[in-house]
Amino acid sequence: MADIDKTDEIDPRLLEILVCPQSAGPLVYDRVQAELLSKKAGLAYPIRDGVPIMLTEEARTLSDSEIDKL
Repeated sequence: MADIDKTDEIDPRLLEILVCPQSAGPLVYDRVQAELLSKKAGLAYPIRDGVPIMLTEEARTLSDSEIDKL
């Protein structure tokens, strides 16, 4: 389990407007992993220094069990 770093916190107002760039679907904030998760696309977008990196080439593929948990 990763340590939560305050620099990886996301403004809740930003979360309300962000969508997955691949699927245009909603995102789920994973505070522990510092990622934004897209169930529809099966991708996890990293958050670096509080900035979501919304590039599909930077995203990691979610496992089936991770998708099932969303």
